[in-house]
Amino acid sequence: MLKRFLSVAAVIAGSALSANASAALLSWYGTLGPEGPGASGTGSALVTFDSISHDLTFDITFSGLSAPTTVAHIHCCTALPGAGTAAVAVDTPTLLGFPAGVTAGSYLNSFDLDDPLNFVPAFVTANGGTAAGATAALIGGLDAGSAYFNIHSTAFPGGEIRAFPARVPEPATLALFCLGLAGIGLARRRV
Repeated sequence: MLKRFLSVAAVIAGSALSANASAALLSWYGTLGPEGPGASGTGSALVTFDSISHDLTFDITFSGLSAPTTVAHIHCCTALPGAGTAAVAVDTPTLLGFPAGVTAGSYLNSFDLDDPLNFVPAFVTANGGTAAGATAALIGGLDAGSAYFNIHSTAFPGGEIRAFPARVPEPATLALFCLGLAGIGLARRRV
Protein backbone atom coordinates (compact mmCIF):
# COMPACT_ATOMS: atom_id res chain seq x y z
CA MET A 1 0.00 0.00 0.00
CA LEU A 2 2.82 2.40 0.88
CA LYS A 3 4.57 1.69 -2.46
CA ARG A 4 1.36 2.46 -4.32
CA PHE A 5 0.91 5.69 -2.36
CA LEU A 6 4.47 6.74 -3.09
CA SER A 7 4.00 5.91 -6.76
CA VAL A 8 0.84 8.02 -6.99
CA ALA A 9 2.54 10.78 -4.99
CA ALA A 10 5.46 10.83 -7.45
CA VAL A 11 3.11 11.16 -10.43
CA ILE A 12 1.17 13.97 -8.77
CA ALA A 13 4.36 15.76 -7.72
CA GLY A 14 5.80 15.43 -11.23
CA SER A 15 2.62 16.86 -12.74
CA ALA A 16 2.59 19.71 -10.27
CA LEU A 17 6.24 20.53 -10.91
CA SER A 18 5.79 20.51 -14.69
CA ALA A 19 2.72 22.74 -14.35
CA ASN A 20 4.77 25.06 -12.13
CA ALA A 21 7.57 25.26 -14.70
CA SER A 22 5.18 26.69 -17.27
CA ALA A 23 3.24 28.88 -14.85
CA ALA A 24 2.97 32.46 -16.01
CA LEU A 25 1.01 34.16 -13.23
CA LEU A 26 2.48 35.42 -9.97
CA SER A 27 0.08 36.92 -7.42
CA TRP A 28 0.37 38.91 -4.22
CA TYR A 29 -2.51 39.72 -1.87
CA GLY A 30 -2.80 42.17 0.99
CA THR A 31 -5.45 43.60 3.27
CA LEU A 32 -5.56 47.40 3.14
CA GLY A 33 -5.66 49.12 6.51
CA PRO A 34 -5.05 52.55 8.05
CA GLU A 35 -1.52 53.93 7.69
CA GLY A 36 -1.55 56.05 10.81
CA PRO A 37 -3.49 57.64 13.66
CA GLY A 38 -6.90 58.98 12.63
CA ALA A 39 -6.90 57.18 9.29
CA SER A 40 -9.75 54.83 8.52
CA GLY A 41 -10.79 52.46 5.83
CA THR A 42 -10.28 48.88 4.78
CA GLY A 43 -9.94 46.98 1.58
CA SER A 44 -8.00 44.41 -0.36
CA ALA A 45 -5.28 44.54 -2.97
CA LEU A 46 -4.57 41.70 -5.38
CA VAL A 47 -1.58 42.34 -7.64
CA THR A 48 -0.91 39.83 -10.43
CA PHE A 49 2.06 39.67 -12.79
CA ASP A 50 1.99 37.67 -16.01
CA SER A 51 5.59 36.63 -16.61
CA ILE A 52 4.91 35.99 -20.30
CA SER A 53 3.02 39.16 -21.31
CA HIS A 54 4.64 41.28 -18.54
CA ASP A 55 1.23 42.72 -17.61
CA LEU A 56 0.75 43.85 -14.02
CA THR A 57 -2.89 43.75 -12.94
CA PHE A 58 -4.38 45.53 -9.94
CA ASP A 59 -7.67 44.29 -8.46
CA ILE A 60 -8.48 46.67 -5.60
CA THR A 61 -11.52 47.21 -3.38
CA PHE A 62 -11.77 49.73 -0.57
CA SER A 63 -14.32 51.40 1.71
CA GLY A 64 -14.67 53.55 4.80
CA LEU A 65 -12.04 56.18 3.99
CA SER A 66 -12.26 59.30 6.16
CA ALA A 67 -12.11 61.57 3.10
CA PRO A 68 -12.27 61.31 -0.72
CA THR A 69 -9.45 59.60 -2.62
CA THR A 70 -6.82 61.61 -4.45
CA VAL A 71 -4.26 59.11 -5.79
CA ALA A 72 -3.23 55.44 -5.55
CA HIS A 73 -0.07 53.64 -6.58
CA ILE A 74 2.55 51.06 -5.66
CA HIS A 75 5.74 52.00 -3.83
CA CYS A 76 9.02 50.09 -3.83
CA CYS A 77 11.27 49.20 -2.11
CA THR A 78 11.40 49.76 1.65
CA ALA A 79 14.53 49.00 3.67
CA LEU A 80 12.65 46.50 5.86
CA PRO A 81 9.98 44.04 4.70
CA GLY A 82 6.50 45.09 5.78
CA ALA A 83 7.57 48.46 7.18
CA GLY A 84 8.70 51.93 6.23
CA THR A 85 8.16 54.08 3.20
CA ALA A 86 9.59 54.15 -0.31
CA ALA A 87 9.25 56.15 -3.50
CA VAL A 88 6.44 55.52 -5.97
CA ALA A 89 7.40 52.84 -8.50
CA VAL A 90 4.39 52.41 -10.79
CA ASP A 91 2.40 55.24 -12.30
CA THR A 92 2.50 58.72 -11.00
CA PRO A 93 0.69 60.70 -9.93
CA THR A 94 -1.88 57.87 -9.80
CA LEU A 95 -2.85 54.60 -11.41
CA LEU A 96 -4.62 55.34 -14.69
CA GLY A 97 -8.36 55.30 -14.13
CA PHE A 98 -8.22 54.93 -10.35
CA PRO A 99 -11.45 56.41 -8.90
CA ALA A 100 -10.81 59.86 -7.43
CA GLY A 101 -13.08 61.80 -5.09
CA VAL A 102 -14.72 58.74 -3.47
CA THR A 103 -14.51 57.07 -0.05
CA ALA A 104 -15.29 53.58 -1.35
CA GLY A 105 -14.88 51.82 -4.64
CA SER A 106 -13.11 49.23 -6.71
CA TYR A 107 -10.46 49.21 -9.39
CA LEU A 108 -9.37 46.66 -11.97
CA ASN A 109 -6.73 47.54 -14.55
CA SER A 110 -3.60 46.14 -16.17
CA PHE A 111 -0.35 47.80 -17.18
CA ASP A 112 2.29 46.59 -19.64
CA LEU A 113 5.57 46.68 -17.73
CA ASP A 114 7.52 46.46 -20.99
CA ASP A 115 6.55 50.12 -21.41
CA PRO A 116 8.88 52.26 -19.28
CA LEU A 117 6.20 54.99 -19.24
CA ASN A 118 4.21 52.83 -16.79
CA PHE A 119 6.96 53.35 -14.21
CA VAL A 120 8.07 56.49 -12.44
CA PRO A 121 11.17 57.65 -14.40
CA ALA A 122 13.34 57.78 -11.26
CA PHE A 123 12.46 54.12 -10.50
CA VAL A 124 13.56 53.09 -14.01
CA THR A 125 16.80 55.09 -13.68
CA ALA A 126 17.55 53.59 -10.26
CA ASN A 127 17.10 50.07 -11.63
CA GLY A 128 19.35 49.92 -14.68
CA GLY A 129 17.59 52.47 -16.88
CA THR A 130 15.34 49.90 -18.56
CA ALA A 131 11.79 48.65 -18.14
CA ALA A 132 13.21 45.14 -17.68
CA GLY A 133 15.37 46.32 -14.76
CA ALA A 134 12.46 48.20 -13.19
CA THR A 135 10.20 45.15 -13.62
CA ALA A 136 12.76 42.86 -11.97
CA ALA A 137 13.15 45.31 -9.06
CA LEU A 138 9.39 45.62 -8.55
CA ILE A 139 8.76 41.86 -8.67
CA GLY A 140 11.72 41.36 -6.33
CA GLY A 141 10.28 44.00 -3.99
CA LEU A 142 6.88 42.34 -4.00
CA ASP A 143 8.45 38.95 -3.28
CA ALA A 144 10.61 40.43 -0.49
CA GLY A 145 7.65 42.19 1.16
CA SER A 146 9.19 45.60 0.56
CA ALA A 147 6.64 46.92 -1.96
CA TYR A 148 3.31 48.33 -0.87
CA PHE A 149 0.09 49.57 -2.44
CA ASN A 150 -1.58 52.62 -0.94
CA ILE A 151 -4.49 54.95 -1.42
CA HIS A 152 -4.18 58.64 -0.55
CA SER A 153 -7.08 60.88 0.47
CA THR A 154 -7.65 64.59 0.95
CA ALA A 155 -7.39 64.10 4.74
CA PHE A 156 -4.23 61.97 4.42
CA PRO A 157 -2.21 63.23 1.45
CA GLY A 158 0.69 60.95 2.43
CA GLY A 159 -1.58 57.88 2.31
CA GLU A 160 -4.66 56.77 4.25
CA ILE A 161 -4.64 52.99 3.75
CA ARG A 162 -2.00 50.57 2.53
CA ALA A 163 -0.99 46.93 2.26
CA PHE A 164 2.28 45.06 1.79
CA PRO A 165 0.93 42.26 -0.43
CA ALA A 166 2.31 38.76 0.21
CA ARG A 167 2.86 36.09 -2.43
CA VAL A 168 -0.10 33.80 -3.04
CA PRO A 169 1.07 30.24 -3.74
CA GLU A 170 0.31 28.99 -7.21
CA PRO A 171 -1.84 25.83 -7.47
CA ALA A 172 1.17 23.54 -8.09
CA THR A 173 2.89 24.62 -4.88
CA LEU A 174 -0.34 24.26 -2.95
CA ALA A 175 -0.84 20.77 -4.43
CA LEU A 176 2.67 19.74 -3.35
CA PHE A 177 2.06 21.08 0.15
CA CYS A 178 -1.21 19.13 0.46
CA LEU A 179 0.48 16.03 -0.90
CA GLY A 180 3.20 16.37 1.73
CA LEU A 181 0.62 16.70 4.50
CA ALA A 182 -1.16 13.59 3.21
CA GLY A 183 2.14 11.69 3.20
CA ILE A 184 2.90 12.73 6.77
CA GLY A 185 -0.59 11.70 7.83
CA LEU A 186 -0.19 8.31 6.17
CA ALA A 187 3.24 7.77 7.72
CA ARG A 188 1.94 8.63 11.20
CA ARG A 189 -1.00 6.31 10.72
CA ARG A 190 1.34 3.40 9.96
CA VAL A 191 3.38 3.92 13.14
